[in-house]
Amino acid sequence: MIVVVGKESPVYVEAAGEVAVRFVDALDDASDVFAEMEGVVGRVPPEVLVKAPRLRWVHSPSAGVDADLTPGMLASPVVLTSSAGNGGISLAEHSILLMLMLNRDVPRWMRAQAEHRWDHYRHGELAGRTVGIYGLGNSGLDLALKAKAFHMRVLGVRRRPGQPSPNVDELCDLDRLLAESDFVVVTTPRTPSTVGVFGRDAFARMKPTAYFICISRGGIADDEALLEAVRTRQIAGAGLDAHGVEPLPPDSPFWSLPNVVVTPHNGATSDGTVRRHQEIVADNIRRFVGGEPLRNVVDKAAGY
Repeated sequence: MIVVVGKESPVYVEAAGEVAVRFVDALDDASDVFAEMEGVVGRVPPEVLVKAPRLRWVHSPSAGVDADLTPGMLASPVVLTSSAGNGGISLAEHSILLMLMLNRDVPRWMRAQAEHRWDHYRHGELAGRTVGIYGLGNSGLDLALKAKAFHMRVLGVRRRPGQPSPNVDELCDLDRLLAESDFVVVTTPRTPSTVGVFGRDAFARMKPTAYFICISRGGIADDEALLEAVRTRQIAGAGLDAHGVEPLPPDSPFWSLPNVVVTPHNGATSDGTVRRHQEIVADNIRRFVGGEPLRNVVDKAAGY
């Protein structure tokens, strides 16, 4: 039996063939079949893991699996897969949006529009600028493609440099990326090795004219260090879709800083992301039932 936490989908039933699929609003609603379920699409808390002796596969509803990697899951032989790639296109578009908003100071136009005031000024353009992408997974590589369409130079940092990196002009280390980039975009998952990478030292190594953008997960940047960097104009500004604390508290200073654009971790909330998620899940259900290698298997030690 496969238990799916979420809306009923005939595509999943078709993919499962003769294997039973049960749809529930919450995993606790399937407590009567914990002993029978072999696969789960949804997050599985540690207390359920110990009640599911036949469980062999869990599919996370997210691309990032930091919330799924509980001590129980890390210790379990259960295979964890993710929906990595579902929001890559949308997140890359959101990165471009934030870059354009910051580069052209779109908030200034919005303020003028609200005041019915004609505010004509000279602004920047992305052409000829350098974007440094920290993390060349699905969203990072799609951003590289889109950045080249804007005539940008693309630098990239990736954990496994031997993998193909199309549309990236050069792979480099973080020091060089910080020193040369006009936009530093964080697209990497939150893992033990990426938490806190962007602290005071990192922001001090960026150009004072450069912008910091995060569209993956909060916590990769130290919020206090970032706040200090944008407040003091150590860097030009920031575009933040992912935050250290979510929802971002109403009294957070980030809301009112004129050189910061805040979005509510909303960059991948699109119909396309939902469609790609469903395609990945259906494919993995088919593979699981057919005994084939699963897609997007998570390296639990690496965290993605």
